[in-house]
Amino acid sequence: MLPCDRQQQQTVSSSPSKIKITRDDSLKIVDPSRKKLVSLETQRIAGILDECIRKVEMIALLPIVIASPGLLTVGMETGLSETIGDHWKVGKRYESQRHIWESQEEQTPEAKEMSDAEHAVHCSLKDMFRKIQACSTASSTFANVGSLTLQRDECPQRLVEGLRELRLVLLERLLTTPAEERERICRMQEMSQRYHSNLDLVATLEAEVAAAIKDRDEEISKKNQTIRHLKSSLHQMEKISEDFVARTRQEAEKQNHSDQKTSDGRQQRMQQEVSLLRLQLNNLIADNREVELGLRKRKYKVETEIENWIQKYDSDMGEKQTELEDMTQLFEEEKEELRELEELHGVLEVEYTQVMEERRLAQERQEEEERVREVMGRAATVIQAYWRGCHVRKVMRAKAKGKKGKKGKGKKGK
Repeated sequence: MLPCDRQQQQTVSSSPSKIKITRDDSLKIVDPSRKKLVSLETQRIAGILDECIRKVEMIALLPIVIASPGLLTVGMETGLSETIGDHWKVGKRYESQRHIWESQEEQTPEAKEMSDAEHAVHCSLKDMFRKIQACSTASSTFANVGSLTLQRDECPQRLVEGLRELRLVLLERLLTTPAEERERICRMQEMSQRYHSNLDLVATLEAEVAAAIKDRDEEISKKNQTIRHLKSSLHQMEKISEDFVARTRQEAEKQNHSDQKTSDGRQQRMQQEVSLLRLQLNNLIADNREVELGLRKRKYKVETEIENWIQKYDSDMGEKQTELEDMTQLFEEEKEELRELEELHGVLEVEYTQVMEERRLAQERQEEEERVREVMGRAATVIQAYWRGCHVRKVMRAKAKGKKGKKGKGKKGK
């Protein structure tokens, strides 16, 4: 691996945690897709980082380009291909020397030799990038190689991913306004306070848990002692109960013998009482049979009377049912007739309403015509009076003019 690659990989490998923390905790308020870099300084910074990423991607693709000679001749100048080959040789030479220096643990290489080798690699790399920048088709060739290549070296790929993450963080920081920065600082302070309060709460809870565990252990030890004491007491109780059962069994056997003797005597006395009671029962049965016979006769008589009353009730109810059916049929007929009359009444009522409405409208029209006739009569009277007045005035004016004409003629004759 080249020195610049190693240095960039160390820089990226030492910064992922910082990048992750910054992106996750403090820069979530900026959305780069809706902002643009305005100042020239920020655009230059972003351009430098983009150029660095592009160059690292080219360095990562150098082994593939060198391994495929056909890619060096297609779309590239001959001098650029030779420069890339020379840089690859210098890098390989440096790698071999570094491996030799690392394998020789006792002998350390001189600082001048290492600096000369690194300087040669740096100069070769600068020369290669200068020619790639001068060549118009080199960038497109490397882009095509990157799009066609699926398997790349893992270390340069991680370096490129780290630089891209660094670019995102840089854009977020450059796009952050002072207000957003203040908001981020306030949020970080709030998160820090919340973190410290959570630590205090966790410490308090851990102390409470420890105290609870200690109390639980003490309670368990007390319960274990109680269980041992109860086991010993239970063992003693088992012995006492066995003795008690033995004594109780002996006493029960003795009581059983005495009860057996007592029960035998009582059984004889009860058999004598049973025979006496059986004799009394037979006598009562004979007496009750006579009473039962009289009651049976009385019951038969009552049942006969009830049967007669039921037959009479059935005949009366049959007549009543027939009468009820006749009345129901008559009621249905009258109900049907009432329904027809109600329908007829409804029709007549509608017709009556229409007739009354027509009469009302006719009366209103008549009244309106009379009112209009009266108004017209008054108007005609006024018009006639006005006409007569006009006619009279016209006649009077004509007479007045005739008199004046006669007087004039008379004066002229005189």
